[in-house]
This record gives sequence, structure tokens and C-alpha cells, in this order.
Amino acid sequence: MPVQRLNHAVLYVRDVPRSVGFYRDTLGFRPVVELPGGRGAFLQAEGSTNDHDLALFGIGAQAGASQAGRGTVGLYHLAWEVDTLGELARIGERLQAAGALVGASDHGTTKALYAKDPDGLEFEVCWLVPAALIDGDDHDMRIEPLDIAAEIARYGADTRGGIGVSVPA
Repeated sequence: MPVQRLNHAVLYVRDVPRSVGFYRDTLGFRPVVELPGGRGAFLQAEGSTNDHDLALFGIGAQAGASQAGRGTVGLYHLAWEVDTLGELARIGERLQAAGALVGASDHGTTKALYAKDPDGLEFEVCWLVPAALIDGDDHDMRIEPLDIAAEIARYGADTRGGIGVSVPA
């Protein structure tokens, strides 16, 4: 059987309690296990059936910034999916308030926010256009500025995204 989905991500961070607070306050992750002395934490996304969706392990304040993509190979980012544009807008406001939002893109079939956590690790939060609502132009991979208000006017704030729905050819 092929791979079905990403089950969880593991990040090395400088300060576990700070990172737990960030992911809790911006994305709504909740700690399910915290290791003594701030050494690590396991967090679960709201509504998830995974035992954890994100693990954080502290390596100390002296840790240098990730050089992935600048000086070394490595992971660029992970993408967390939300079920409605309304939720994407709410998370965007939280990320903006935290000073973490670094971009917002319309990729046609995906509407995406990009942010960096307190250690500068980039991640994406996205909403997938429902397959039944995709028109011919949406299939073209593109990177255009995202206007969430216009997308909400087009699709509705509470329209469930294309989670697990295949896109017709």
C-alpha cells in the first residue's frame, strides 16, 4: 500500500517551551506530552487522530540557524492543511499578530500562508479548493498574491476544502 499522508513532523528548536507556546497560540496545537526540563514536547493538532502531529526537541540557545536551502540540503517547509478559508484567515491573523507571517500565495488549487516559527523554520498553512469547484485556470501551477477576502467572497468562509478529494483530470 502506498504512503497515505504525513503522520507527524519532528523539529529541533532552541527553546521548547517558547516553541510550544508559538505552535499552540498560532496554529492551535495542544501539548499531549512534555518532557521534564523543557527537553521536548509532543503536540497534537485540533481534531487530529494522531497521537502527535508535531514533536519538538530542544538543543539549546547556542544552536545556529538552519542553513537548509542556503548552504546545505534539507527540508524547505511542511504544509499544514485547514478545512475552511475562514480558518485560514483566522490563522493568518494570529500569525500576523505574532510577527511570523512571511507570505501569502494563491497557487490556483491551493491558497497558502507562509510563516516562520521562533527559530526561523518555515512552514505553510493551506486550504485546498474543493475538486468540484476547480475550473480550468486553477489547474495551472502559479504563484500569485493571495487575497483571502476575495477567496472567501468566491468560495465562502465555511466551504470545506478538498481534503482527500482527487482533482478531476
